[in-house]
Amino acid sequence: VQSVQVFGRKKTATAVCYCKAGTGLMKVNGSPIELLRPEIMRTKVIEPVLLLGKEKFAHVDMRIRVKGGGQVSQVYAIRQAIAKSLVAYYQKYVDEQSKQEIKDTLLSYDRTLLVA
Repeated sequence: VQSVQVFGRKKTATAVCYCKAGTGLMKVNGSPIELLRPEIMRTKVIEPVLLLGKEKFAHVDMRIRVKGGGQVSQVYAIRQAIAKSLVAYYQKYVDEQSKQEIKDTLLSYDRTLLVA
């Protein structure tokens, strides 16, 4: 099974993202990402998806566990875990060029997506 495991951090919140070949599933602590609270921060979490387009995420499943910190820190940890795991997955199983494109897009938008 093609998979990568990557973490994202913000303050004391840590999110671990297990990313494997699949059908575009995204779950946070077992529940769908669409149900993430607080609602106001939901867009923040799906920013990597909005930036890169759904196609990039269509063939990977992401399961994210997050603990520690407050609500907002957790949101930032999750989005970082999502972004980093996609980059790692593309580097390991797809190709260097598409990985670099993804990385450049994310970095030009917001550095904290890849840098803790």
